[in-house]
Parts: sequence; structure tokens; C-alpha cells
Amino acid sequence: MNHFITYYQSPVGLLRISGTDQYVSEVHFMKEEEAATAPPPTPDLPPMAIQATEQLIQYFHGDRRVFELPLFQTGTDFQEKVWNELMNIPFGKTISYLELSRRLGDPKSIRAAGTANGKNNIAIIVPCHRVIGAKGELVGYGGGLARKKWLLTHENKVAHGVQTLF
Repeated sequence: MNHFITYYQSPVGLLRISGTDQYVSEVHFMKEEEAATAPPPTPDLPPMAIQATEQLIQYFHGDRRVFELPLFQTGTDFQEKVWNELMNIPFGKTISYLELSRRLGDPKSIRAAGTANGKNNIAIIVPCHRVIGAKGELVGYGGGLARKKWLLTHENKVAHGVQTLF
């Protein structure tokens, strides 16, 4: 199995996309210090890398709401359950961490659900950014709250149209 690393300069910063010729295993927001020492992109990228990048470009242009890529990330059974549940949050919608834990069958697992959400390695595609605080506040996002706000605003605009007063 051939592994790849590629990069995409998105509207919310540089993304590292990695995986194999069979699946995507990572979409990571790069910090400036990481970008300075990052390995070069894989030469002769496999179709999976190109497809992932193209779908992210479509997402950022407002032309894609659902990703159609095989994904793989390792975690505990509970983490995998959380990540699968994240995939059920519709584009342009949000749920609270409490609602996430309820959907998992145990409202008391709210902290564990939040921790598992934070362990997601496939940002944007596995939409962990769609989980917010119980009172609608932006809380906890590995890519930073500014990026979370941008992604949610972007999805809201695409899903509901840009609303202006004039």
C-alpha cells in the first residue's frame, strides 16, 4: 500500500492531507512552525490524494456538501462510534456535545464524547466542527475557534444562501 502526503492552501490555512492509495487517513490544519519543517508532498500522487484535494476545493467553493471518500483512522471502539456519529450531522447544522452523547446512547458520556471528538484526525471531512456548546457557543476545536467559526459560517451561507439587508 502506497502512502501519500499532499498539501492544500485552503481559505482557512494550509491543510496536510495524507492516506494511502485506498483511503484518506488525515486532514490536518498546519501550524506555521509545522509548515516550515513539513516533508515535501509525495511525488506522483495517487488518484485518492487528487480526489481528496478536489473534493476539499469543491467544499470550500460551496459546490460540495457531502464527501465521497473512503476514510480510515484508528481509535477505540468508542472513538470510532463518535466519529461515525459525526458523519450523521448534516451540512449547515450543528449539535451540542450533550446531543452527541445522547445520540451515542449515554448522556453521561459527554466528556468522553468531547474527548473522542477532539481525537478526530480527519478535519472537515469528518465534521467535528459541527459540535458546539450547549448554549450555542463555540468551544473546543483542534484547528482553533476562528477556523471553527469560519467553517460553520461557510456551511450556513452555502446551505441557506447569503442573506443581506440590501
